[in-house]
Amino acid sequence: MTSTSDKQPIKKRFDDNVKYLRDRLGVDKSFDVIHLDLEYAEKKMAMFLIDGFAKDDILHFIMKLLAKLEPEHLKPDPLEKLLKRYIPYVEVEYLDDLNQVADQVLAGPTALVVEGLQQVIMIDARTYPVRGPAEPDTEKVVRGSRDGYVETLVFNTALTRRRIRDRSLRMEYMQIGRRSKTDICLCYIEDIVDEDKVNHLRKSLSKVDTDGLPMAEKTIEEFLGGRHWNPYSTVRYTERPDTAAAHLFEGHVIIIIDGSPSVMITPATFWHHMQHAEEYRQKPFVGAYLRLVRFVAVFASLFVLPLYYLLSQNPELLPTGLEFIGPQDMGAIPLLVQFLIAEIGIDMLRMAAIHTPSSLATALGLVAAILIGQVAVEVGLFSNEVVLYLAIAAIGTFATPSYETSLANRIVRMILLIITSMFGLIGFVLGITLWILYLAQIKTFHTPYLWPFIPFSFRSFRDILIRSPIPLKNRRPTFLNPRDPDR
Repeated sequence: MTSTSDKQPIKKRFDDNVKYLRDRLGVDKSFDVIHLDLEYAEKKMAMFLIDGFAKDDILHFIMKLLAKLEPEHLKPDPLEKLLKRYIPYVEVEYLDDLNQVADQVLAGPTALVVEGLQQVIMIDARTYPVRGPAEPDTEKVVRGSRDGYVETLVFNTALTRRRIRDRSLRMEYMQIGRRSKTDICLCYIEDIVDEDKVNHLRKSLSKVDTDGLPMAEKTIEEFLGGRHWNPYSTVRYTERPDTAAAHLFEGHVIIIIDGSPSVMITPATFWHHMQHAEEYRQKPFVGAYLRLVRFVAVFASLFVLPLYYLLSQNPELLPTGLEFIGPQDMGAIPLLVQFLIAEIGIDMLRMAAIHTPSSLATALGLVAAILIGQVAVEVGLFSNEVVLYLAIAAIGTFATPSYETSLANRIVRMILLIITSMFGLIGFVLGITLWILYLAQIKTFHTPYLWPFIPFSFRSFRDILIRSPIPLKNRRPTFLNPRDPDR
């Protein structure tokens, strides 16, 4: 929820205003909060800023101009003269609330308190430590742009607007967090988007009541999602401006959060998490092939291990000629325990890789694959087939475009494996059925999560299964209820 402090009007005495801001900002307690006592045109002035946020060269230039002022230069209206003539900067405004002034200073702008004025002049000459827009590690493409979102809100809005020069592109600003006051941007194309979806999202964001957003977009998702123990994400994340622009043209709403290189795409169905920019960077036939391969990989990561376990424990279910699928050597421990140990081992390896410097990541992979895997098979802890099918499942997991969906699928795979071991064929079929029913009852901002599979829409489902040529995609998705349905 946007923080709204009690209003503190500007006091008549200049020294009282300065003292209040010094106490409010903790000038004497924080070394990076700077207070400058100045005097220009025979008027006492005070400047408040945060060291590291202010652009020194711009403020130095403004101070040089102010130093040349004479008292008659500020008559008859000092505020108007300063704003329109003697502070030559683009982003200049004034505030009449000292609490709001303090909040603005902590966000980066510089406050100029002038004797005799009942307003404080705000100069938004700020800069943030920021890295260059590099290609995201998790969304690389062979052909395509190499820029990606960064941790600064204004840079991300600029990267988006660079690709969408539509006059109806809207960037709504709001703040969330009573203490953090994190900047949030609601981005959409007004002529396309469903206004009800924007209003619902705006209302949901305004109800977020917390003191801060330490995990940025992930904290917001937990407030918007509602179902806290649902492993599947109801929003899609992307660090690619071209991917975000493509969804804006469809009628989605984008949430950009300061401090995060990932933007949130809403609403997002299960199938949105299966798409990747690489499919649209190739010819339609090749893109359709890549999409089908991706679907095979994702569903293999879910069902290969439970199916293999089912067939190995019930060889009578195997068709003639496929008897080799069962394990030749069961190993020293039960097959189910082998799978669970291996699953946990892969997660341990993944976490170790995250915390390992990139220069040592290759060595870590070699140790895990060659030493641990090979020795585990030789000593009889694992069978060769367990390593093979677990590798297939792991490849399918890493081929899943959405990191959040890959983690959720891993949990579902383990649950399905346990149910299959307990109830056999009935458990396998029942587990898959319950999984589909669970996904079917999830809503993403009042939209069925499995749309267009449930409820079924032939044309939309065809476009999901097969990457259609762009010239033939002349209609926007109907579930978004766009104002302009034709592309």
